Amino acid sequence: MKIALIGAGIVGVTSAYELAADGHEVTVFERRGAAAEETSFANAGVVAPGYVTPWAAPGMPAKVMRYLFSRHAPVRLSLPLSATELAWMWKWWRSCNLPTYLANRQRLQRLAFYSRERLHYLNAELKLEYERANGYMVLLRAEQDHAMVQPGLQVLREAGVTFKEIDSVGARLIEPALSPDADFHGAIHLPDDEVGNCRQFALLLKAEAQRLGVDFQFNTTIEPLNPASPATLLIAKDTLQTPRTQKFDAVLVCAGLHSAALLRPLGLKIPLAAVYGYSISAQIREPLNAPNAALMDERYKVAISRMGQRVRVAGSAEIGGHLSHQRDAAVQTLYKVLHDWFPGAAQLSSGVQTWKGARPMLPDGPPLLGVSGIPGVWLNLGHGSSGWALSCGSARVVADLIQRRTPSIDLEGLGVSRLGL
Repeated sequence: MKIALIGAGIVGVTSAYELAADGHEVTVFERRGAAAEETSFANAGVVAPGYVTPWAAPGMPAKVMRYLFSRHAPVRLSLPLSATELAWMWKWWRSCNLPTYLANRQRLQRLAFYSRERLHYLNAELKLEYERANGYMVLLRAEQDHAMVQPGLQVLREAGVTFKEIDSVGARLIEPALSPDADFHGAIHLPDDEVGNCRQFALLLKAEAQRLGVDFQFNTTIEPLNPASPATLLIAKDTLQTPRTQKFDAVLVCAGLHSAALLRPLGLKIPLAAVYGYSISAQIREPLNAPNAALMDERYKVAISRMGQRVRVAGSAEIGGHLSHQRDAAVQTLYKVLHDWFPGAAQLSSGVQTWKGARPMLPDGPPLLGVSGIPGVWLNLGHGSSGWALSCGSARVVADLIQRRTPSIDLEGLGVSRLGL
């Protein structure tokens, strides 16, 4: 089948590879000049399926309000909010109840564990070499933080996730570079989780997809889909060029936040909003002072990841504002957390890469996979902050559906019917 795929982030690249592996003729259209240049560019890189949970959870609205005036808030509203963002927040608020949360958490974790399995398969099959490390540790500053994580640990037990509650001495045995001045309660160690450079993986898999015949067309804009012929794309290389049309047998939309505009003319009103995240990446100054793998500061929801010879610190969930405006307080929180746990690990006087990314999130949490309800149009979008952790599984699932095969996992609640579309 001749398939057009819109978007070359981590979700688009993994989807392109899986479709090509099934024998389809795939053309990928991407508005940026290379793969994985937006949300997939500099994220935390953590693959921890047991910690992939909906942001729409009981108690979250109250937490957001409490954080409004906190300097180092892990969640922030940037006013004013647009009408679209306000409508999204209303849907999110309505999803912050226990039954909805429990259902969506189960859906996300089912997909996340399958996705990690698929990631390991691709790494073994294709011999992909990228910056990665095994192990993930959640750092608990005080007894209060330990108490707060207990419900989540019960979830891990129910899911059969291997983890161990350890004290600060045990944490330092695993991560010897933890600051000797850091007086903390303990940690949760998950030895089977991992961290990896999402963009490096995407570029390597893109090359593998090209070997299978995938055509990547960069710096290319796709106009919103035409309801009269949704699989016929209107394509432009630049704003001065007259758009050309190209007909396909099917279209797979993996365009992140832009997906909503592409699908709107078809009557699909996808409630996507940007939840912005930040990261800083810096060269390691002294390897003995740097982390071995990935850690999460539970209080500030900031991840510290080893990326080869660099340290990456990532966090924040910001609703409202604009991608081009970086909030200084969010960046300073990243520096604070790095200094608290690994002072002297990174070269911060120059060459620090600061990044802000727009994570395309649905109000209730899980992505939309599979049929759109419009003949010839398929969906793989709305992964929020878990795109890297969910991408490989999502891609295989959608490829199976397009191939009319039964996917390896239950897809209940992962389609457009969940949102009443």
